[in-house]
Amino acid sequence: MRLSGKEKAAYGLGAVGKDMVYMLSASYVLYYYQDILGVSAVAMGMILLVARIFDAFNDPIMGVIVAKTKTKWGKFRPWLLIGTVTNAIILYFLYAAPPSLTGSGLTAYAAIFYILWGITYTMMDIPYWSMVPAFTESGKERENLSALARSCAGVGSAIITIITIISVKAIGTAIEGANASSVTIERTGFKYLTLIVAILFIIFTLITCVCIKEKSSVDMETASVKDMFRALIQNDQAMTMVIAIVLVNSAVYITSNLVIYFFKYDISNVSWQNDYTLFTTFGGGMQILSMMLFFPILRKFFNTIKVFYVSIYSAVIGYIVLLLMSLIGIKSVFALFIPAFFIFSSVGVLNVIVTIFLANTVDYGEWKNKRRDESVIFSMQTFVVKLASGVAALVASVCLSVFNIGGANTDEVVTEVVKISSSSVFGLRMTMTIIPMAVLVVAFVVFKKNYLLTDEKLGEISAELSKNK
Repeated sequence: MRLSGKEKAAYGLGAVGKDMVYMLSASYVLYYYQDILGVSAVAMGMILLVARIFDAFNDPIMGVIVAKTKTKWGKFRPWLLIGTVTNAIILYFLYAAPPSLTGSGLTAYAAIFYILWGITYTMMDIPYWSMVPAFTESGKERENLSALARSCAGVGSAIITIITIISVKAIGTAIEGANASSVTIERTGFKYLTLIVAILFIIFTLITCVCIKEKSSVDMETASVKDMFRALIQNDQAMTMVIAIVLVNSAVYITSNLVIYFFKYDISNVSWQNDYTLFTTFGGGMQILSMMLFFPILRKFFNTIKVFYVSIYSAVIGYIVLLLMSLIGIKSVFALFIPAFFIFSSVGVLNVIVTIFLANTVDYGEWKNKRRDESVIFSMQTFVVKLASGVAALVASVCLSVFNIGGANTDEVVTEVVKISSSSVFGLRMTMTIIPMAVLVVAFVVFKKNYLLTDEKLGEISAELSKNK
């Protein structure tokens, strides 16, 4: 029996809530604790990196737990609901740090709740994606639902990217008053915006759990950490793609972690929140448009490998333009749309491309090793993206520490323009442009030197696999 429109909408709604929560944590936790609360930037970078490394072990363990679960409600929905409720509660406390906490106590609080947030997010995320076979028929219906959920997840991320800074200011000002310090306003704004997002997250997941009915029994393949390393060591093309994914995503996340500081301290005007929102809205729109429109157009003229190269070239051009514009003092957000177009469009296309390339390595592994590690290789994708976000957060935090950028100032009034030294501004500009460019160039070299799966080679592999079957 095919899925109804209500079931598809309910599943997609779950993805919206899930990625609203993920984006709120991934994009703003460093800013909240370092710039608003004054926690050491390096300490926060280490916390974020350690949490991501911990996920390498946490994700497979949760997969095994879900696979062994048997209840009258199925194996997936109970964990989806438990994970959502606990994650929503932890998220709220993550952005509701007690004002009495300072110094090492506040750092410990951040570490505990961020790691707990990662554990409870995995508790919900693994069953969400793993439950698709439990209520779909294989083939096109399953592929279409997965594509719908990925698109809905993108919508959830975009919502948070667009509304967060503006909403934090509006909520904080409404509660604390316009004459309160910016630290007080942002602290209060984050606390209550997070509460709203957490409640929506629970409501959306409840709708998913109520409307989706699992089949009586579905086998779930799980991958251990040992399985992941074995698949990488024995599949050189998968290793190449994992390295490329880590590098590409690290470049992107370095910029995304620092762009809020760029608008607050470099563009530096009273309406920086509005400019930041405009910039990220445009960038998010270009990223979605590139996945839906630019990639299919490029694919008509180039093979996938050339599309990858074009995307890397485009991103590097965007970073060069951004660097030049910042160095000559251009502060118009509309002018900054030019580099944003090149960078965010490239990111959208690269997100599609690396997924295709990773799928190609599954066929290559089956051809080379006589073993198909599909579930193992794709389970690695989630981890390496998380690892990239941790590495990028560490790089960004070192930049903030070395160049003395940010940090709470309780005397600062929200209407005042915040200034930092010219050397700090220069360091910020270099870190958010030169380092991502260098990382992308390394990704290009690694890919060009090691990736062998051309369309011709894939055709040969496919023909041989078909023959052997």
